[in-house]
Amino acid sequence: MRLTRRSSFAAAAALVAAHPLPTPSLAQGTARNTLRFIPQSNLAAVDPVATSGYIVRNYGFMVYDTLFAVDPDFRVQPQMVEGHEVSGDGRTWRFRLREGLKFHDDQPVRGADCVASIRRWGARDTMGQTLMLAVDEILATSDRDFEIRLKRPFPLMLDALGKLSTQALFVVPERVGLSDPMVPNTETIGSGPFRFVRDQWVPGSLAVFERFAGYVPRTEVARGAAGGKRVLLDRVEWRVISDPATSAAALQTGEVDWWEQPAFDLLPVLSRNRDVRIELTDPIGSLMMMRFNHLHPPFNNPRVRRAVQAAVNQRDYLEAAVGNPRYASECRSFFACDTPLGNDQGTQAMPGRLDEASRMLRESGYAGENVVIISPSDFPTINAMSQVTADLLRRLGMRVELVATDWSSVLARRANRNPPDQGGWSIFHTSWVGPDVATPVVHLPLRAHGAAAWAGWPTDETLEALRMRFLDATDAAEQRAIAAEIQRRAFETVPFVPLGQMKQPTAYRRNVQGIVNAPVPFFWGIQKG
Repeated sequence: MRLTRRSSFAAAAALVAAHPLPTPSLAQGTARNTLRFIPQSNLAAVDPVATSGYIVRNYGFMVYDTLFAVDPDFRVQPQMVEGHEVSGDGRTWRFRLREGLKFHDDQPVRGADCVASIRRWGARDTMGQTLMLAVDEILATSDRDFEIRLKRPFPLMLDALGKLSTQALFVVPERVGLSDPMVPNTETIGSGPFRFVRDQWVPGSLAVFERFAGYVPRTEVARGAAGGKRVLLDRVEWRVISDPATSAAALQTGEVDWWEQPAFDLLPVLSRNRDVRIELTDPIGSLMMMRFNHLHPPFNNPRVRRAVQAAVNQRDYLEAAVGNPRYASECRSFFACDTPLGNDQGTQAMPGRLDEASRMLRESGYAGENVVIISPSDFPTINAMSQVTADLLRRLGMRVELVATDWSSVLARRANRNPPDQGGWSIFHTSWVGPDVATPVVHLPLRAHGAAAWAGWPTDETLEALRMRFLDATDAAEQRAIAAEIQRRAFETVPFVPLGQMKQPTAYRRNVQGIVNAPVPFFWGIQKG
């Protein structure tokens, strides 16, 4: 299976090197100040609260703004907020918005918009849910002011309001904030540095953003997600090109300017082009994982989950998905490796031995149920992980159905809680950037609170209790000890299986300047020479 995949990419690479493939027409937006960008996948949804998909998060950072933001040192800085104060007992937080903030429809951003945005976000985001447990009341006290009144102190308030990644707290108009958080909203009005050009959106092909002339950046220099988001481009076009060889050809000929996630197999070809730069902009990398559906057989049975976990050999996944050891490393931790809480507790549960796993599966009570793996054919790394798992489970003796669609369809189907044979699923694969899985505070895949949890919906009171202990801990040594307990418990309940850690490079034309070193592609401060 791996040889077939890698040989096909090698053939594609040879073809690109010899004669660039024809690319889609890119005539629209030919101005010098237009940046043409190939995103990681198709933008099919526009509600960053309703999905944890990174493509929608990336859209969110263009179209919306945040109350607080994280700088490259992971310190929280004010963004839309001009200032804040906390009462002596830590139970009342008062916030004041900057002057001049307005939405793309020229309506001012008000305290009421912030209140509704926090409430909607707090119903879905893992850290938002934790904050809402402590909230007594959120209210707007004027057009520029709002308060959060707590039942008990919540020291991580700013970390919650300014979190960097999925799901970030983007401020939306009050009418959107008041909509059902469990139903995807389709409005696209934000107050961020770019305006989404809705009438030019062609899902599966094109998404267009234009500089919002009414955006007032902060006076500080931009640093990561924080500071003055000064837009130097007139227009950004997201060009969805699902074929990696076609993407490589378009980048080499200058028909696109930036490819967010170039295929690892094509990096040698791109590196030989003097007009293309390849860089690692994410210092930690991403934790790859296999996610189970805990609601339906066979993976509602923890013994079946543990059997699959025991069979996993991370080297197989890293070779298939990445191939180059420079960008891949084994990581049998439920927290991102190379972060303070990454550890090796409980890793004996992943021996990577098929014979032992087969015995565990026979003893688990597995009754031959069909395993439906949903896989994105347009996302090479995730598709490769899916292929390895399908092969592994068949060798274990399980019935497997691999359903290949595009990534946006995977995101939609994984929200379906029906049984696998009724439009649901059994397994999907993904990866999470390091900051999203570095601590129990924000680690969405480790939450085990049933129906409110991330897709897969695991339930485990012990994991949840350990998380609350971590939130109450103030000593770093105590936090590390609790994180080790969490990991030992996770190896027993298996909310997901860690598959290794990869660092995804990005590739862009040398005339593009100002790309930020961050786990999120930001488009402010970028210019074309």
